[in-house]
Amino acid sequence: MSDIKTEKHERPRKKLERWKVISFILVIYDILAIHISYFMALWARHDFIYSSIRDDFLYRFYAFVPIYSLICVVIFWLFNMYKMVWRFVSYNELIRCIEACAVTTLGHAILINITVGRMPISYIFWGAIIQFILVIGVRFFYRFWLYELSRRSGAKMSQSNVMLIGAGSAGQMILHDIINAEKVTDRVVCIIDDNPNKWDRTIDGIPIVGGREDILYNVKKYDVDKIFFAIPSARAEVRRDILNICSETDCELKQLPGMYQFVLGQVTASAMKDVSVEDLLGRDPIKADMQEVFDFINGKTVLVTGGGGSIGSELCRQIAAHTPKKLIIFDIYENNAYDIQLELKEKYPTLDLETLIGSVRDSRRMFKIFSDFRPDIVYHAAAHKHVPLMEDSPNESIKNNAIGTYKTAYAAMVHGCKRFVLISTDKAVNPTNIMGASKRLCEMIIQSFDAKIKAGKADEIPQLFTHTDDDIEKRDLSRELKNVKTEFVAVRFGNVLGSNGSVIPLFKKQIEKGGPVTVTHPDIIRYFMTIPEAVSLVMLAGTYAKGGEIFVLDMGSPVKIATLARNLIKLSGFKPDVDIKIEYTGLRPGEKLYEEKLMAEEGLKKTENELIHIGCPIAFDNDEFLKKLDALMQAAYNNRDDIREMVEDMVSTYHPA
Repeated sequence: MSDIKTEKHERPRKKLERWKVISFILVIYDILAIHISYFMALWARHDFIYSSIRDDFLYRFYAFVPIYSLICVVIFWLFNMYKMVWRFVSYNELIRCIEACAVTTLGHAILINITVGRMPISYIFWGAIIQFILVIGVRFFYRFWLYELSRRSGAKMSQSNVMLIGAGSAGQMILHDIINAEKVTDRVVCIIDDNPNKWDRTIDGIPIVGGREDILYNVKKYDVDKIFFAIPSARAEVRRDILNICSETDCELKQLPGMYQFVLGQVTASAMKDVSVEDLLGRDPIKADMQEVFDFINGKTVLVTGGGGSIGSELCRQIAAHTPKKLIIFDIYENNAYDIQLELKEKYPTLDLETLIGSVRDSRRMFKIFSDFRPDIVYHAAAHKHVPLMEDSPNESIKNNAIGTYKTAYAAMVHGCKRFVLISTDKAVNPTNIMGASKRLCEMIIQSFDAKIKAGKADEIPQLFTHTDDDIEKRDLSRELKNVKTEFVAVRFGNVLGSNGSVIPLFKKQIEKGGPVTVTHPDIIRYFMTIPEAVSLVMLAGTYAKGGEIFVLDMGSPVKIATLARNLIKLSGFKPDVDIKIEYTGLRPGEKLYEEKLMAEEGLKKTENELIHIGCPIAFDNDEFLKKLDALMQAAYNNRDDIREMVEDMVSTYHPA
């Protein structure tokens, strides 16, 4: 221990902070202000003639006020009036100052009469008022003075004129945050609110100039550069309508993320986020009863085919969050499967996760997976989905979508899977392309399986084999098919925003390159939904299913793709047809202007969720269909050129473009 040299380190002298100097000055000021206040009250009591003041009153004043001023300083200190940051004082600080002055005034009235003698009531009353004005006034004048300096210096800086939409609590928080910002780069010049009672009034001197119909006029009048949407509680339709008006301007659009930030008090200018295309679609998100989903998935083994894709990976995320017994990710594309595997392992380290590579076309692979893991629930998301590519390779569309679904469904049925949920698409309705027709075939496959199972004739469902499946063909599956209880359902929805290959990522890439943005037709429309919405619908379908249903999401109003492109260009800070050109390339093979969610022959039934409906399936001859499906498979694997004609014969609503 003696070898260890110890050094005494002196603590650095603490620098006297500026606020402590200001606090000391305020103490001196308060002592003077209190003396002046009560002397002025006494002087006014005697008509401002000093010689008229009674000697006993003067004696009592000089005897008590010095003591009283020290008492005031102590009380002010206890009320933290010397620790407040006066450049940011607001309502709460004002209330605290009023309370401190009220306590000292009451103490003055009691103590002076007890210690030195009675004083006129007017002396007590006016002394308290003058004290309050002097004590409070200097503090709030300091804040006002700093604000004016900031505002005037900010006016000399390059500023952005901001229109604030929303004169409620959130809007006022944003306004105050901008006003109090040390480095002023934004300046609120006007406020919009749909409540007529607020029009022609002001908040912190900023005029409320009208409702949403006045947005365009006032953008020009006030030379607005930015628009802040600050109504976190607004319904999706209201948000859409107002933001669509704003998108007609050249202004930068920002909005609050939502009610969560408002409730937590995280409403600041820096919390504003860019307006996304999803906000302009204007539909309330699907709100699934996740407790119901939890009860359904909890403790079960779940298989997701196509688990690395846009829908499949989100399915895996939500399933992993609902404590399954085991989650199996199955995909033919190893990179996607690897990415979601890493993500889930990091987020859910205790999750029993299996990631497998393979094709749904391979019966041997599917039988092995179902035999080894015995999944209770299957979400079948594996499919080819690109319309133009499938038009060029129709046989691949049939092999992967239709035959892959058949083989996966058959393996699920044989191995006692409880529920099989097919991911379908609105392109299956009155299809004009082979991809949509192949998805309609998928729906017909699960309808046929369900009908056969309910009729107790699961053993009549034929196995479909190619030359790779000979070893399965030799097996006798009659025992496995005796008491089949698998429930087969389909979920049909529209285009998914932000999914791989969807239109918005394509538009963004084109905008980044400087254009042009290509749209097939000026009148083409599509239904849209977000990936989480699509997945919540799929999972709900699994909970509602009784077998054979085709679940359909009410996706609200369809959106013109051309309008979507224009809004995306504006949100990127450019002017459509000026900075970024929009080019119309013509409809692609198999593409149609309008998409439908249901065929004309189908009706709708309600479910527990008002945004989810059940389509009544079109009746068809299951036995005839299953026979033709075998021939269709052979034709697809032999790459025949008449595949479209064969599909048209099987899908009565398919009319190739």
